[in-house]
Amino acid sequence: MAGRDGIARRGSESAEPRGGVWKALFAGRQAGWGGMAVVSVAVAGALLLWSRFSNDVRLDNGYGLEPAGITVTGIAPWVRSDLKGEALRNASLDGRLPLDDPELPRRLARAFDMHPWVRQVVRVELGHPAQAFVEVACREPIAMISVPGGLLAIDAEGVVLPSGDFTAEDAARYPRVVGVRTSPQGPEGSPWGDPLVEEAAALAVAIGPEWSALNLVECRVGTDQGRRGWMLVDDAGRAIRFGSAPGREVAGEPSAAAKVARLQSLGAGEGDVDLTVASLDEQQPATIPE
Repeated sequence: MAGRDGIARRGSESAEPRGGVWKALFAGRQAGWGGMAVVSVAVAGALLLWSRFSNDVRLDNGYGLEPAGITVTGIAPWVRSDLKGEALRNASLDGRLPLDDPELPRRLARAFDMHPWVRQVVRVELGHPAQAFVEVACREPIAMISVPGGLLAIDAEGVVLPSGDFTAEDAARYPRVVGVRTSPQGPEGSPWGDPLVEEAAALAVAIGPEWSALNLVECRVGTDQGRRGWMLVDDAGRAIRFGSAPGREVAGEPSAAAKVARLQSLGAGEGDVDLTVASLDEQQPATIPE
């Protein structure tokens, strides 16, 4: 018994120190991990501060592109809005930009390409000290579509243009299209989405300068002899039957070029005219469609 008690005592005596060693070792590791975490946070914070500091220094040393350093050419005289400011603001590029960002030319090109007045971004070039040169080609208004409450401008492709850039006097210089019953299917800068608007744009392009020379004020679409046709109206109320839109002529109908040639030869005193026939003997009364 005494021997067994002795063994028991020796076992208990040796167990306590061993447990204490493990506890001390574990506590030491906890302290080490905590210290490492503190050091890691400090290093991360230092790196973040250094990154911000170096970036600020880089931007201040000629690598920071300000909006004032961006030159835009190709803006058409009929664009009244701040095209550059709107393009940069809408793309969140109206602050200081890192000139050494390899994606910067693409980001600038996309910003201007998204503007409703821009038909094409021709080029984007960066310079030093911080400069950027952007060349654009603008859409050109070709006609005004009559809608409830006013007029909406379109270009030769039937794309809707920013109406806020036109005064009433500006709008009066373009063909006024009557008879379109739809509304634009998208925002400014996107196609109207109606074949009638595309026909109206083609008609306005075909007539070109003759619109003003003949004092034309309106073109109307309606049903003409059982099919869709277009009628031109001048400021004296004279009706000129144009017939099918350019490229949509039916068999026996003169081409758009032939019709425009006849328009150019019209005298101011002539009455209603039918351009859908080749001779005056074939003319039909040119009733203006409602």
